[in-house]
Amino acid sequence: MAAEKITSRAKDYSQWYLDIVHRAGLAENSDVRGCMVIKPHGYAIWEKIQRALDRMFKDTGHVNAYFPLFIPKSFLAREEQMAEGFAKECAVITHHRLKAIPGQGVEVDPESKLEEPLIVRPTSETIIWNTYRSWVQSWRDLPLLINQWANVVRWEMRTRLFLRTAEFLWQEGHTAHATQQEAEEETKRIIELYRTFAEEWMAMPVLVGPKSEGQKFPGAVYTLCIEAMMQDKKALQAGTSHFLGQNFAKAFDVTFQNPEGKREYAWATSWGVSTRLIGGLIMTHSDDQGLVLPPRLAPIHAVIVPIYKTEAERSAVLEAANKLEQSIRDLPLREWLNYEPVTVRIDDREQYQPGFKFNEWELKGVPVRVELGPKDLAKGTCVLARRDLPGKEAKEMGVPLTKAATRIAEMLQAMQTALFERARKFREANTYEINSYDEFKKKIEEPGGFLLAHWDGTRETEERIAAETKATIRCIPFDRKKEAGTCMVTGRPSPGRVVFAKAY
Repeated sequence: MAAEKITSRAKDYSQWYLDIVHRAGLAENSDVRGCMVIKPHGYAIWEKIQRALDRMFKDTGHVNAYFPLFIPKSFLAREEQMAEGFAKECAVITHHRLKAIPGQGVEVDPESKLEEPLIVRPTSETIIWNTYRSWVQSWRDLPLLINQWANVVRWEMRTRLFLRTAEFLWQEGHTAHATQQEAEEETKRIIELYRTFAEEWMAMPVLVGPKSEGQKFPGAVYTLCIEAMMQDKKALQAGTSHFLGQNFAKAFDVTFQNPEGKREYAWATSWGVSTRLIGGLIMTHSDDQGLVLPPRLAPIHAVIVPIYKTEAERSAVLEAANKLEQSIRDLPLREWLNYEPVTVRIDDREQYQPGFKFNEWELKGVPVRVELGPKDLAKGTCVLARRDLPGKEAKEMGVPLTKAATRIAEMLQAMQTALFERARKFREANTYEINSYDEFKKKIEEPGGFLLAHWDGTRETEERIAAETKATIRCIPFDRKKEAGTCMVTGRPSPGRVVFAKAY
């Protein structure tokens, strides 16, 4: 595995991405069309993401629950925009039993047809709001701040591991509120939480703001998003938070008695991120040697590779390695790492040479490697290598064993900051203000990136640009400068520039 060469990013970005997913042991294609098997190393990254986000949700008053995988077809039809938006992606169950045919296998039992078809959830607003009808009677029952960790199915035609699969893992929050103000505050609170997670944990800078009408979630009044730039200069929608108004409360008759004794419809939000964040990690930070992981989300923070030839050397080196391992585990980084210990592994596998191990752990994205051999031991030192730095620059020679753990802590924190800054500078270097449609059409092809351009606010113009250039409005940033202008396509007034890009 580690000996295979990864395709160069510059030569074939798509194959480079797939090479890393496969060779770093993150995931593989399943025999079920469009679905993936998430392997232990990939799932360990997802668990890190889960635990960090789950703590952030609970710190803001949210609790976890679980709702059914199956949704009656009539539920989806109650919310017209959602039914239209997800109709082409729904997996539908019509029968509930098979029957065996001797010598021929099995077939669907025609007598087991369901009275009403069931949808395998593409998202859970409908089943959850049908449930909320019995949970909400009074203003005292609100707010409901519910999150669930689940899988969903969207029957995608073109799939790519982590980025777009027919089944994927995610979290979806669904909240109910007594007032519009509370619901809108929740929508903004969550998108800010996602921004914090993306930037402080994933080391992935993001733009924050609303989607256009053409890009918003079906059934939402408006959608807020975080958008990141990948190393091929395409955009990745990394998280969304939707203000749903009273649409779902009206569709499912979720009302409450306000303090004045009058009946009102509840106000709603929904929000989510998925396993596509792992794809975002890969494409934001990795290189031609393999996976690069920000330390706060790395399943293994440091690996110690003992080097020896004789049994006597082996015994001495492993004894020192075990002492160093414990000192690394005891590093005071638990709060920084979501109250988890630093994880360290001693790679004492006899069947592989040190060079193979170096390559394998580099491929898997372990942030810090420790090299420890008899010559180092004689000097009371070791060699440290930081994954995100190139070549000789990555190595620190002659680090005293007594100070190695402390130095590793410094390297982990420095690497986290450096990865974010590198990604931020890359985004800035590939963001351009565009003033004409001709310039836009040229720039979106080469060099690509985020193009800041004026748009007249109409769905018609947005769809024309997408059809002619394959670029979509990714975000209308909250922090965009106030600059009135004219639409690059129609010449109509524009209140400010929006962000266009090609996207995953």
